[in-house]
Amino acid sequence: MTNNVFWHASQVDRQMRQTRNNHKSFVLWFTGLSGSGKSTLAYAIEHKLFERGSNVIVLDGDNVRHGLCSDLGFSEQDRHENMRRIGEAAKLFVESGTIVLAAFVSPYREDRERVRSRLPHGDFYEVFCDCELSLCESRDPKGLYARARKGEIDNFTGISAPYEEPIKPDMVIDSGVMSVKEEVDLVFTTLKDKGLIAPGN
Repeated sequence: MTNNVFWHASQVDRQMRQTRNNHKSFVLWFTGLSGSGKSTLAYAIEHKLFERGSNVIVLDGDNVRHGLCSDLGFSEQDRHENMRRIGEAAKLFVESGTIVLAAFVSPYREDRERVRSRLPHGDFYEVFCDCELSLCESRDPKGLYARARKGEIDNFTGISAPYEEPIKPDMVIDSGVMSVKEEVDLVFTTLKDKGLIAPGN
């Protein structure tokens, strides 16, 4: 980093924003194989939080690659950089008082822990969408597994690239068995128990 770049402090801090929003800001980081239901769950939670009046945004893997990370591929090095950028974006949103729902395969534990380390303690919650590869592959909503099996997609997580499951995730969603409503209810119960959102619907 150049020595000519300086951090400018805002007169409106995070606590002020959280007070006005009437809720804390934090990151829920959904990780799991493609087809495990990460984005579906994140958007369902976003809708429910929005209906409660919360400041909330979904950072979705595919959507981010249309803009912020459009110059990156899927090599291990590019995946690391993808996660670094998303982590920095998530941190900015948290400082703005926003609840961030980040839905990314994020296959490497090191990357997920690096994002956690960049945020104050208690701001990052890892949500593991646990679903068997065979079920994810049978769903194949984007046709990616079929293409990967044919060798049309390189470095595809679960087929030709590794996925490192979380060792101690903050939440585990059995997305191969649970309905979306059950998943949302479980996440909301956990958020309330942790004091991250107020009791209510």
